[in-house]
Amino acid sequence: MEKQIPTESGYQHHMAIPWHDFVTDDNVTPAKEANLVERATIVGRIGLMMLACGTGAWRVRNSMNVAAETLGMTCSADIGLVSIEYTCMDNHRSYTQALALPSTGVNTARLNALENYIREFEQQGQNWTTGEIHHALNRIESIGGLYAPWMVGLAAALACSAFVFLLGGGPVEMLCCFFGAGIGNYVRRKMGDRKLTLFAGLTVAVAVACVAYDVSFNVVQYFLHVNSHHEAGYIGAMLFVIPGFPFITSGLDLSKLDMRSGLERGAFALMVITVATLVGWVVAMAMDLQPENFIPLALSPALYLVLRLVFSFCGVFGFSIMFNSSLKMAATAGVIGACANTLRLEMVDLAHVPAGPAAFAGALLAGLLASLARRRVGYPRIAITVPSIVIMVPGLYMYSAVYNLGLNSLSVAGTWAAKAALIVVFLPLGLIAARIIADPKWRYKS
Repeated sequence: MEKQIPTESGYQHHMAIPWHDFVTDDNVTPAKEANLVERATIVGRIGLMMLACGTGAWRVRNSMNVAAETLGMTCSADIGLVSIEYTCMDNHRSYTQALALPSTGVNTARLNALENYIREFEQQGQNWTTGEIHHALNRIESIGGLYAPWMVGLAAALACSAFVFLLGGGPVEMLCCFFGAGIGNYVRRKMGDRKLTLFAGLTVAVAVACVAYDVSFNVVQYFLHVNSHHEAGYIGAMLFVIPGFPFITSGLDLSKLDMRSGLERGAFALMVITVATLVGWVVAMAMDLQPENFIPLALSPALYLVLRLVFSFCGVFGFSIMFNSSLKMAATAGVIGACANTLRLEMVDLAHVPAGPAAFAGALLAGLLASLARRRVGYPRIAITVPSIVIMVPGLYMYSAVYNLGLNSLSVAGTWAAKAALIVVFLPLGLIAARIIADPKWRYKS
C-alpha cells in the first residue's frame, strides 16, 4: 500500500503491488469498458486502501460494492484485519485476487478523502478512465501523517493528562502524565516511522512512558513535597496505546456477522492490551509503583461537571489527532465526546447507574451525534465516533486486572477484569444501537 521504506537489511517481507502493471493507461477508454482484470484491480485497490485506514469490514465491503457496481461488475469479498480475498464477476467470467497489508493502522484524514472520492465515484466513475482513477488513488494514498512526531507526542500528552483527571486524578497526576505520555508516544511514533515491528514499538513506548512519569513525579515531589500516593497516576501515562479502532470495529463487524474481521480485530486489540499491561506491570515492579486509588478532589458537583466537559473534549481531541484527523475533524469528535463521556460519568456518580449501562448510554449518544455531524460536515462516522468513545475504554481496569494477576491476587484480578469486560462489551453495543437507529443501510440485512 504505502511507499515502502527499506529496512537496514534491505529485506521486504511484504512485496509492493505494481498496480499500474494491470492498467492500459490510455486516458481515453472509460473504465467501465476496460477488461475484467483492470476493473477488478480498481475494486481491490479501493478495498485495500479502505482497510489500511483502519475502518471495519462493513465499510470496506460497501466501498468495494460501490466501485464494482459502477464499473458493471458483481463483487464478493472476504475481509480480515490486514487482508482481503475477493472475486469480481462479469458476463460468465470471474477474477479473484488475494491482497494483504504489511501492518494495520489508522489514518482518518486519508479515510475522509477516500470516502469523499467513493461518493464522487458512484456518481461519475463510469466516465473516468482507469488511468484517471489510479492517479486519483495515488493522490489519496500519498496522504500520510499530518503532524510531526512532537505534535503527536503533544496530542498524547493532552489526551492522557485529561484521561487521568476523568479517572479521578488531580493536578500532580495530570502534570506527570503529560510528560510521561508525551515522551512515550513520541518514541512510539519515531519507532513507527522507522518501520520497527509492533511489539518493539509498543514495549519501548510503554516502558518509556512509565519511567518518564516516575522521573517527573520524583522531580515534583522533590520541589513541592507532594503526597507519595500521587505516583498511582503512572497508569494514565500508558493509556495512549489503547487500540480504540480495533476494539470498536471488532464489535461492529461481529454485529454484521463479519466474523473473520471481527475476531481478528478483537484478537489484535486483546494482544496490544495484554502486551502493554504486562510491560507496565514489569516496569511497576522494577520501580516499586502501585496502582492505588487516587486522592479525592475537593470539587463541587457543578465544578466537576464543567471540568468533565472540558477535559473530555481535550482527551477526545488529543486521541483524534493521534488518529491523524484534521483539526476540524478532531474538534468535532471532541464536542461529541465531551457530551457523551460527561453523560456517562454523571450517570454513574449522580444516578448510581452501573458502569456498563452508563457506557452504553454514552456510546449511544456519541453514535447519534456522529450521525447528525456526518449529515452536516460529511466526515466518516467511524472517524468521529471512535475517538469520542475511546476515552471510555477502561484501561485502568484492564491494567489493574493484570497487575493483580501478576501478584497472584486472583479474586481481585477477576473483579477488575469483569468490570472491564462489561464496559468493553457495552461500548460497541451503544454504537450498534445508534447505527440501527440512524443508518438505514446498517439497519437491514442485505
